[in-house]
Amino acid sequence: MEKLVAELKQIVSFKDSTDIGDLVLIVAKEPKMLLYALVTDIVRDSSRRDEWWHLSLTFLTVPPQEVTWTLRTAQMTGMEVFTMGGEERFVKAVNLIPSISKNPDPPLTFDEQDPPSKAPFLKRVK
Repeated sequence: MEKLVAELKQIVSFKDSTDIGDLVLIVAKEPKMLLYALVTDIVRDSSRRDEWWHLSLTFLTVPPQEVTWTLRTAQMTGMEVFTMGGEERFVKAVNLIPSISKNPDPPLTFDEQDPPSKAPFLKRVK
């Protein structure tokens, strides 16, 4: 599993955090599966002493399947491979827009743009 996760990290742009609305990649060793899911909710599990979370997911399958997994922060952010039912799992949010910078330049206003060099295409008719 560690080898597969290392290979995925080379070809997929991952995020460091997981938030509601994120697309996560789920990898399972048995049964062998590699699928995407949408994070629909994250709720703190107050019945446990450590930081555990109810991670609600919609598997992007046909038909879509809704599940809720209870995971620690390290497990739901891909920092740790974990087991469910004795089988290894990996979950990490995918960065869908890696090339867009966090602070893009604001768009130019009409006054800052180059003035038109030609007369306008439309003419006013009286």
